[in-house]
Amino acid sequence: MKKVAVLLIGLLALAGCVPAPNTPDQKESELIVVGFSQVGAESEWRVANTESMKTALCEANGYELIYDDARQEQENQIRAIRSFIQQDVDYIVLSPNTETGWDSILQEAKDAHIPVILVDRRIETTDESLFTAYIGSDFGLEGEMAVQWLDEMLQKRAQQSSPVNIVHIQGTLGSSAQIGRSRALENAVFHHANWRVIAKEDGDFTRAKAYEVMSAIVKSKPQIDVVYCENDGEALGAIDALEQAGYECNVWNGVIVIAFDATHLGLSYCLDGRISLNVECNPLQGPYVANIISALEQGKPIEKIQHIEETQFDCFTITQKDIDGRAY
Repeated sequence: MKKVAVLLIGLLALAGCVPAPNTPDQKESELIVVGFSQVGAESEWRVANTESMKTALCEANGYELIYDDARQEQENQIRAIRSFIQQDVDYIVLSPNTETGWDSILQEAKDAHIPVILVDRRIETTDESLFTAYIGSDFGLEGEMAVQWLDEMLQKRAQQSSPVNIVHIQGTLGSSAQIGRSRALENAVFHHANWRVIAKEDGDFTRAKAYEVMSAIVKSKPQIDVVYCENDGEALGAIDALEQAGYECNVWNGVIVIAFDATHLGLSYCLDGRISLNVECNPLQGPYVANIISALEQGKPIEKIQHIEETQFDCFTITQKDIDGRAY
């Protein structure tokens, strides 16, 4: 494997460049070089994910981490990966912006014999050998958890047969999180004759964009029963717009707001009752990556697909202790 050698060279005597007395022997310690292409810093979740990687893959743990923020652009990620290849890194860690368009650049990494570890989001490819492992959430399962909870809640609100108007704020289109969470809602709407999506907009996983699109939706004062947001930031932006327009975000007699991530801020809104359900998406993936690299270094077998165990919180059961115990 390619390594960065850190050489500690003893001082040389000035006269004739003769080694000074008691000069220590040269010592070499090897760092594993990892290039990390992060999709961006669009949310609290993403910042926590980045910090987890930086903490786990630090010099004290035997790594040199080369970090690149793609600012939500796939072209920037492709450029970063090519730079990692040119720098002859040992491993590439990629959180892909979208699922498609990766085969060519990952083939370049494969040809250079550099293992690629995907985190957070999957890619769409017919050649599974282009990546070594995936670590992240099962986004389809997250969505299924949310719509199952919603179905049960609507029955409690006696809306199992009356019309249910849903606003769907999607995440970055084409990303794994958006695809899995959107598909779960779309399937649920298909199987519930009284559920209908009255608006569907791209919130790009940001509070500002969700506020913008929700503000446009509420101008005509439609009846809204549910707002399904694909991350915490979108939920916060949607709530800002709803409340400014006079809507109440409340599970019993207002708008049911569903979110994903379960960050500190998102869960505080859940405790207040303004977010009805928040499905966890765990960003602390750095130790998982370090464990995979350690196993690969030792020639041990690994599981190619590793889903992180996650839970959910609703406004009925969440406590301040749940929020205080979060690391993000």
